[in-house]
Amino acid sequence: MKLGLKKNEVVLVPHEAGWKREFAETKRKIMGHTNLQSYQIEHIGSTSIEGISAKPVIDIVIGVENFNLLDKAFFIGLKEAGFYRLQVERPDEIVCAKFTDASFETKTHFIHLVEFNKAKWHQMRFFRDYLNANEAVKKEYEALKNEFFSTNMQGIADYTTYKEQFVQSIFKKLSEGIL
Repeated sequence: MKLGLKKNEVVLVPHEAGWKREFAETKRKIMGHTNLQSYQIEHIGSTSIEGISAKPVIDIVIGVENFNLLDKAFFIGLKEAGFYRLQVERPDEIVCAKFTDASFETKTHFIHLVEFNKAKWHQMRFFRDYLNANEAVKKEYEALKNEFFSTNMQGIADYTTYKEQFVQSIFKKLSEGIL
């Protein structure tokens, strides 16, 4: 199993059973270097959706009680687990990444730090769970992701924008109480 994408690269690969094992190993490592508990760390993103192609990057959501309580020791622990805080600006989210080596060119994992039991926490988990529970929707999402490559769009920002309406439609189901 090969993980990793270079900056602004978008590649989809067939689903791999090893993604689940890689997440479990990474979760254990994060817990060993921080005071996080198991229930705060979950596998999200397309690598957590059974049977669909995905970018070969493991996405992890970590729910924390309060961003203001995250101290230097917490981020040192993440660094010891291989993760570096990125200079990415997102509302209600801190992003960290793991790289293949010290050149920092190829990212293999992302951590999305969000507040536990708040909107983003629920949305990220719901998206995974909803797609895993709905085969037709899962296949629709996979087809949409593959259609991106037939457009003139390129890069990760365009890829994310291309999928945004679909993603938001799933988040809307959460607010409507649909599963």
